[in-house]
Amino acid sequence: MRAELISTGTELLLGQIVNTNAQFIGQRLAKLGIDVFFQTTVGDNETRLRETVQTAMGRADLIIVTGGLGPTSDDLTRETIAGLLGLELVMDEESLAHIRNFFEVRGRTMPQINTKQALNLAGAVIIPNRIGTAPGSIVEYEGKSIVILPGPPVEMRPMFLETVEEYLRKKTGTDRAVIVSRVIKIMGIGESSVEECIRDLVDKQVNPTIAFLAPKGEVYIRLTAKAASEDEARRVINGVEAEIRERLGEYIYGTDDDTPEGVVAGLLNKCGLTAATAESCTGGLIASRLTDIPGVSENFLCGFITYSNEAKVNILGVSRKTLGKYGAVSEQTALEMAAGARKAGGTDVAVSVTGIAGPGGGTPEKPVGQVYIAIAGEKTAYAVKNLFTGDREVIRWQSANVALNMLRRYLLQYQNQKG
Repeated sequence: MRAELISTGTELLLGQIVNTNAQFIGQRLAKLGIDVFFQTTVGDNETRLRETVQTAMGRADLIIVTGGLGPTSDDLTRETIAGLLGLELVMDEESLAHIRNFFEVRGRTMPQINTKQALNLAGAVIIPNRIGTAPGSIVEYEGKSIVILPGPPVEMRPMFLETVEEYLRKKTGTDRAVIVSRVIKIMGIGESSVEECIRDLVDKQVNPTIAFLAPKGEVYIRLTAKAASEDEARRVINGVEAEIRERLGEYIYGTDDDTPEGVVAGLLNKCGLTAATAESCTGGLIASRLTDIPGVSENFLCGFITYSNEAKVNILGVSRKTLGKYGAVSEQTALEMAAGARKAGGTDVAVSVTGIAGPGGGTPEKPVGQVYIAIAGEKTAYAVKNLFTGDREVIRWQSANVALNMLRRYLLQYQNQKG
């Protein structure tokens, strides 16, 4: 079964509301083994909605439309689909009674305009709405299934779970499969290099399929398998994942919901080490991300934001001579910041960041995006020069990512040395 999702509402197109309905429905359909090939968002316009539904009917077996079931004149979903299919809209007395009761229990009289919400397509299966006033419906037409649901997620989700899923389970019968995805998360190597490493796997992909994403300085490999059961789908994924891990090794920092900061917090705890941060251009971003992890206080002791040169000198003990000779954005300053943070915080390891996040402040010798990141441990200290591109926010985020990844690699090395 091939599905297409249609979300209606001009507010979605304007970005005033985030479309969480498509995400939710896509996830639920995947669990039912139903492929979603298209998602479309269309405004509150009868002509465009009609064209969108008509197109979907030409390429999908299941069309799910959310939104446009309210009582006002711009709520056009039922009317538009009825017109497209040549079906009458008929009054559903049970729905009308529910709407009246909805208002009565709140001490209000139902406005006449809400009567419109009790109209439904002739022959449709009614989907009760126990949260709001707009019922949904399922209509079968020329081998297609069209599901119509309200837009508010608080109403749509229980209606989908309680009625639509059961309908779809019966519709797919015993042949239904499940779709399972695993996301492998990578740092320290670019997307093109990752693809080169696994090009042969990509070329011969069938099940699981392999897709690449590159969010904010990371690389994700998404493996998606389809099988008769979740366990079988995971077995299909595991074989390909093992091969990818063999090739990419420590570039892989986690999977699925893992984050760089969460992995670092876990490694600190596992190694029994404490850490500190010293930040200039990132302004506390690394510390903030680490402290988002519950329980990290056992291992992350302190963070220093030393934005000015004076703060670097007075708090971290960076040498004025170093600042005068090499500048704040330099390998030497980054190393002294890390060593100073480790000493001031009394920790086992510290990471430091100093650079130019922009948009101003850059020079030909030290352009915007040049960032030095350093690690200082008990027996080792090193700094890495980076040149990031993007706006201020992107440069700061990438700097924090690289700092966390350097700390992760340091902790893995420590762990391996300890056996």
